[in-house]
Amino acid sequence: MYVSPWPGLTLRDFMPARGERAGARAVPYPFSEPRRRSFVVARSGIYQLFRALRFQPGETVLVPDYYSGNEVAAIRAAGASIVFYPIRRNLEPDLEALTRLAECRPRVIYAIHYLGWPQPMREFQAVCARHGSLLVEDCALALFSETEGKPLGAFGDYSVFCLYKTLALPNGGVLVQNRGALPQLEGLELEECPRISAAGRTAELALETLRSRCEWAGRMLFTLKQGVGRKLRAASVRQVPVGDIGWDIGSVNFAMSKISNSLLRGIDHVRIRRIRRENFFRLQSKLAGHVKMLREDLGPGVCPLFFPILVARKREVAEALRSRGIEAVEFWNDVQDNPHVGADARYLRAHVLELPIHQGVTPTQVDYIAEQIRLLNPEPAPC
Repeated sequence: MYVSPWPGLTLRDFMPARGERAGARAVPYPFSEPRRRSFVVARSGIYQLFRALRFQPGETVLVPDYYSGNEVAAIRAAGASIVFYPIRRNLEPDLEALTRLAECRPRVIYAIHYLGWPQPMREFQAVCARHGSLLVEDCALALFSETEGKPLGAFGDYSVFCLYKTLALPNGGVLVQNRGALPQLEGLELEECPRISAAGRTAELALETLRSRCEWAGRMLFTLKQGVGRKLRAASVRQVPVGDIGWDIGSVNFAMSKISNSLLRGIDHVRIRRIRRENFFRLQSKLAGHVKMLREDLGPGVCPLFFPILVARKREVAEALRSRGIEAVEFWNDVQDNPHVGADARYLRAHVLELPIHQGVTPTQVDYIAEQIRLLNPEPAPC
């Protein structure tokens, strides 16, 4: 059996919404917002936002010390200076430390919502109001999550989303301006995403679904597709990578692809959140007492990106699961030689392993994941 790490494309995704499905697909935030810009990747939106804010020497951004690296690179490339605040092991900030660091009156406080779970937004808003700071929400891992009856991303002055982490899209990042438009963003001209790049990733997403349903056929076709990709790269055909860790200033002016825009019109966000939550609870019930969970709570508005567990030897467990066809995800292993990364953030990087529960994962696959985890009996992360 094969379980893909990310949702793959199905025929349903290309079908127009009708009847009850059309009602379920009422346009959700952030796609309902008039002041939004779409990019190939979210890091481009982050760069363009901070560039448009026109940072002056000495102005700083408070950023959590648990981060991917792409957002930090984008902020720095735009000319802003970063001060890190600590994230605790429960994925929430050390509010005392954040409040103390905010005494320096940062221009921006940057909040990351991890794996669908919300940050304490009222506290963030209070700190920003006290010091006149802008609030930017990074919702790259939290599309369709809500808290206090509002979607994540709607609390800050600005918010950014990475669409292809939650949705079966070849690419896509969205930047939303909630509190007024920046002229530089309004007048920003973007290039069309290279069609071959978008088509190649679209093919991969379709093959992920095929491989999840018929492993041998999907694996064979995926290998052929990879060979074509290597030949295109050798021929220097322009491509824009997604899902990687890295920074390329040459890619910041590409718009989201036309095929991603087309697929968005068929998104059923209600169904996506429902399935992810059902898969989370099903896996939680089957692994109770067998694994150490990062977060056992799942508030009513949370759309979980993964099922995160804490294991002693993350890489070893991930490789063992992949040998069984389960593509577990290892987020943010590298501390990137940053002395400002605290002990709790280092602990998360070393021990958090994400199990797939996306909308393409079937109940049978959830049961298979649980069975293999129980057979592996991974050593839990130390306390």
